[in-house]
Amino acid sequence: MLPNTGKLAGCTVFITGASRGIGKAIALKAAKDGANIVIAAKTTHPHPRLSGTIYTAAEEVEAAGGKALPCVVDVRDEQQINNAVEKAVEKFGGIDVLVNNASAISLTNTLETPTKRVDLMMNVNTRGTYLTSKACIPYLKKSKIAHILNLSPPLNLNPLWFKQHCAYTIAKYGMSMCVLGMAEEFKGEIAVNALWPKTAIHTAAMDMLGGSGIESQCRKVDIIADAAYSIFKRPKTFTGNFVIDENILKEEGVENFDLYAVKPGHPLIPDFFLDEQPDTITKKMESRGPPPELREEKSQPPPKPRSGAVEETFRIVKDSLSDNMVKATQAIYQFELSGEDGGTWFLDLKSQGGNVGYGEPSDRADVVMSMSTEDFVKMFSGKLKPTMAFMSGKLKIKGNMALAIKLEKLMSQMNAKL
Repeated sequence: MLPNTGKLAGCTVFITGASRGIGKAIALKAAKDGANIVIAAKTTHPHPRLSGTIYTAAEEVEAAGGKALPCVVDVRDEQQINNAVEKAVEKFGGIDVLVNNASAISLTNTLETPTKRVDLMMNVNTRGTYLTSKACIPYLKKSKIAHILNLSPPLNLNPLWFKQHCAYTIAKYGMSMCVLGMAEEFKGEIAVNALWPKTAIHTAAMDMLGGSGIESQCRKVDIIADAAYSIFKRPKTFTGNFVIDENILKEEGVENFDLYAVKPGHPLIPDFFLDEQPDTITKKMESRGPPPELREEKSQPPPKPRSGAVEETFRIVKDSLSDNMVKATQAIYQFELSGEDGGTWFLDLKSQGGNVGYGEPSDRADVVMSMSTEDFVKMFSGKLKPTMAFMSGKLKIKGNMALAIKLEKLMSQMNAKL
């Protein structure tokens, strides 16, 4: 058998959170070159809803052509990090690449984020990244490759990205600030960069968060793995960059991004922290107090009078309900609508056959959504994506975020009738 001569052949890549998803995809990409992969994650037994353990990931790495070292690592525990680094150096002789992928997420606002979740996000995202980097740096300094890659976003201080999920943003930006500081601190010795997706990436965690059907609006993990590999191929002088997956792959000559789509041609959900709609963002930044409703572009026909529009929307929604929808959703939604034809409305997808109506639901709502009547009608008719409404501040959500995202699939089924 001929020896592997890929760029990362014989290199040791230490990846946190590599038992599944993006971390595992990066591991398998490097393994195809014949790299040594340290799978530093805490999953030793199968999760009831998330497949993969450090041992199954190790088997896949070996099958792909690499060598694997599965290590039980909770990045909140400094001793576990240090032990894994020592084992990696003992087995493979050093560390050439570190990927800080382990992360925790809670898209909740300040008053609805329990202290336990705040601590989890800060300790996994920011502190875990910092301590794992600190443990690996002495060995990275000795490497010819010497890359640290954090899966974290560009530092964007637009308040929009803080107002809905302040704790999560701070925790992710902590990872990005490690890039900013360490790239400068170790310039010439270690390349330190961040990588972030332009669109949502389909992982088992995304299925849990968004429910079945969310994958059609996502790209595969392969795009992140290919982008990470492109970064590892660059010299140490390529440092301090906040890389977007699509952008670096375009530089590599990739033109057809349908290759990465779970469902080619289907609209994709943009990821957080990227200002995709500058006009919308600017208007939000200039506003004071409650955000104003956005004006229609001059090229578009004037909006129809909203009187009765919400009632008509709910009438059509009611006609669209089925036992299958109720069974698949199992949630009660309450809508607090401002403006003409507004007030409190509900959508009950727990009781048999489902129900809608004016006023509060008979049972406690799982999700409360607040927005203008105009945006509500646009959202249910498919003219405004709930994800974009939420990220641009038009939609405020209280309650179970996973069930809120689940509603998006339901809306897409109704769009043709609205």
